[in-house]
Amino acid sequence: MPKRLNQIIDSLLRHPTGNVWIQIVRYFFSGGVAFLVDTGLLYVLTEFCGVYYLISSIISFSIGLIITYLLSILWVFDNRNMKNRYAEFSVFVLIGVVGLGLTSLFMWFFTDKIGVHYIFSKIITTIIVFVWNFIAKKSLLFRNGEK
Repeated sequence: MPKRLNQIIDSLLRHPTGNVWIQIVRYFFSGGVAFLVDTGLLYVLTEFCGVYYLISSIISFSIGLIITYLLSILWVFDNRNMKNRYAEFSVFVLIGVVGLGLTSLFMWFFTDKIGVHYIFSKIITTIIVFVWNFIAKKSLLFRNGEK
């Protein structure tokens, strides 16, 4: 592998970075992992366990939130503003609760009001909530500057 390509891969995947564009790429991939778990669990709970789709959505979103938190602190963001990890996780959860509220609202709207299949509703909703989550987390928890 050429040395320059190796450096690009290192900066994208391995090394801590304050570069917001690299963080967006990493957040996209970590969000993708969380999305796959979230949507897969939504489908399994709804289709195979008979759980109402909005309840399944809350459960699966919560598991996705934990995955996103772990990947965010371990890989996506290198600047952490809070020294107290319990406070940091609490703010992370608060952002997630707003995201969960948005998820439930949009899932209900797209599925019950517009008639879109719940899996397609999930995809549309995920895009909207992804933007909210990145901006909120980057602004409140992982901004560059004073720690």
